[in-house]
Amino acid sequence: MKYDQMTRNYTFRVFKCSLSVEETAKLCFKSVRTVTRWDSGKVDIPPECRRLMKLYSGFEFSDDDEWYGFSFVKGRLLLPTGVMAQPQQILTGMALVEICCSDDRRTMTRLLKYARAIARIRNTVTSKYS
Repeated sequence: MKYDQMTRNYTFRVFKCSLSVEETAKLCFKSVRTVTRWDSGKVDIPPECRRLMKLYSGFEFSDDDEWYGFSFVKGRLLLPTGVMAQPQQILTGMALVEICCSDDRRTMTRLLKYARAIARIRNTVTSKYS
């Protein structure tokens, strides 16, 4: 598709969600023709399909306020702190929490970093819905 023919719907589907026409049609239980009409700009993408596309592509992690700022990027969990966490790191963190790790200065510094990030998320969510 040429640059001057790209619509808002097309750029959302291709560049934001990285979905093909066929993937989008299958995901939203629509026909390829319907998705093509969305891309042409004649019809807007329905909100429920837009939401499905965001969730499927990892663009949006969850609707719950506790997960605000989290997302999946290339198979890793992107934390609100900007850190890309691998599954092993998450499991290690949970293990440290369960065994109550020692009063190590470096560990405490990192934990404070995450506590501050949680506080920022809560403040953002609170102000968002106030």
